[in-house]
Amino acid sequence: MTTSLTKSSEFIALEDKHGAHNYHPLPVVLSRGEGAKVWDVEGKEYYDFLSAYSAVNQGHSHPRLIKAMTEQAKTLSLTSRAFHNDKLGPYEKYMTEFFGFDKVLPMNSGAEAVETAIKICRKWGYEVKGIPANEANIIVCGHNFHGRTISIISFSSDPDAKGNFGPYTPGFVSVPYNDIDALREAFAKTPNVAGMLVEPIQGEAGVFVPDETYIPEAASICREHNALFIADEIQTGIARTGAMLRICGDCSCTRRCEQQVDTYTRPDVLILGKALSGGMYPVSAVLADNDVMNVIKPGQHGSTYGGNPLACAVAMEALSIVEEEELMVRARNLGKRFRASMQELVDQEPLLNLVRGKGLLNAVVVNDTEDSDTAWRLCLELAENGLLAKPTHGNIIRFAPPLVITEDQLDECCAIIGKVVKAFKK
Repeated sequence: MTTSLTKSSEFIALEDKHGAHNYHPLPVVLSRGEGAKVWDVEGKEYYDFLSAYSAVNQGHSHPRLIKAMTEQAKTLSLTSRAFHNDKLGPYEKYMTEFFGFDKVLPMNSGAEAVETAIKICRKWGYEVKGIPANEANIIVCGHNFHGRTISIISFSSDPDAKGNFGPYTPGFVSVPYNDIDALREAFAKTPNVAGMLVEPIQGEAGVFVPDETYIPEAASICREHNALFIADEIQTGIARTGAMLRICGDCSCTRRCEQQVDTYTRPDVLILGKALSGGMYPVSAVLADNDVMNVIKPGQHGSTYGGNPLACAVAMEALSIVEEEELMVRARNLGKRFRASMQELVDQEPLLNLVRGKGLLNAVVVNDTEDSDTAWRLCLELAENGLLAKPTHGNIIRFAPPLVITEDQLDECCAIIGKVVKAFKK
C-alpha cells in the first residue's frame, strides 16, 4: 500500500487519530536507517542514540542481516511448532553452545521471555525444590523493568506501568536494587523462594549500575538457599555493555568463562531478546540446563511464532556479526571514550549532575527534579541538532548508539551533546 503523506506532521496526526496513545515519542518520523544513522521523511539525518532500546546493536539495516532474512523468507517463514523445521535444531545447537547451556526455549518478545522464565522458575520450585503448590515466591528488585504483561507489572514500582491494571499476580517480593543486606533479609524472611529475577544493569531506571560485587553475591545467596538465579539480559546482553553478557563483568570472551570463574556469574536461567535479532525481527530466548529446563513438557508452554525458521536464521547471523566484528571490544572502548567526554561536560556545566554506564549503555543525569521537563526539552534540542535520545525517569537521558558507530562519529555526537547543553536555558 502506498501513501500520499510526505510531512512528519501528517504521519504524527495519523498515529494520533488511529493509534492507541500508549507511547510519548519525540516528534520525529523516521523512514530509513543505516549503521548508526537514521533519516526522517523529510530527509533530515540523525545519529540514533537509543538503538531501539538496544535492539539494533549491529546497526540499522546490516547487509548480512538483510541477506539472511530475505533468503530465509524466500523459502520458509513459519511452520508453528506442530512440525519440525530445518532451522530450529541448528539454531538451538548454536545458541546452547554459544552461551554454554544445555537447552534453549525460543520465544518472540522480551516480555514473553520473562514470562517464560517465571513459569519455569515456579514449576522448578514445585517439582524439583518441593515447594507446596501455589506457594512459590520470586524475589525481584525495586525500579525494575522486565516488560508490561499483567504478571510483570504486578512487581513493578512504576506507577504509570502499574496503575489501574489490577488485580495483580501474587508471588513476588521486591527488595531494593544493589542492596545485598536487604536481599539476605528477604531470603531469611520469605518462605518458599523459588528464584530471584534481576537485571545486571537497570536500563529503564536510568542505567543504574550496581556495585561490582552485587551480582556475584546475589547469585551466591540464591545458591545458598537453593533458589534459581535468573538474569534478564534482554537489554544489557549481546555486547551492549562491552561484554557478550553483563554478568561476565568486563570479560571480553564470547563463550562460557570456564577458566575465568572470578569474572563470570553463571545464571541458572538466562533471558535474551532485543539485539538477538539485530532489530530485524522479534526474537527472544530463555536458556537453562537440563535440571531446570526439563520441567517443561509438551503442552505446558509455547508460542506459534517461537522458533520459526525466519527468526532462527536471523538470530544466528546476528550473533555471528557481534562476534566477528568484535562489537564487544568496540562497545567497551567507545564507552570509555564517551563517558570521559561526558564527564568533562558534567564538570563544566551545572545543568548536568553525573554520567554513568558500561560499554555503550550510558546515561547523563540532569540537574533537575524527576517531574521536570528539562530532560525532555534537552532531547528536543538534541534532535534539532541531529541526535536522537530519549529521557527516562524525568531527569535522566539514556545514550545508547548502535555498537557499529565509529570513533569519529562518536566524537561528533559528543560535540553535539556539548553544544546543546552549553546553549540550553532552563
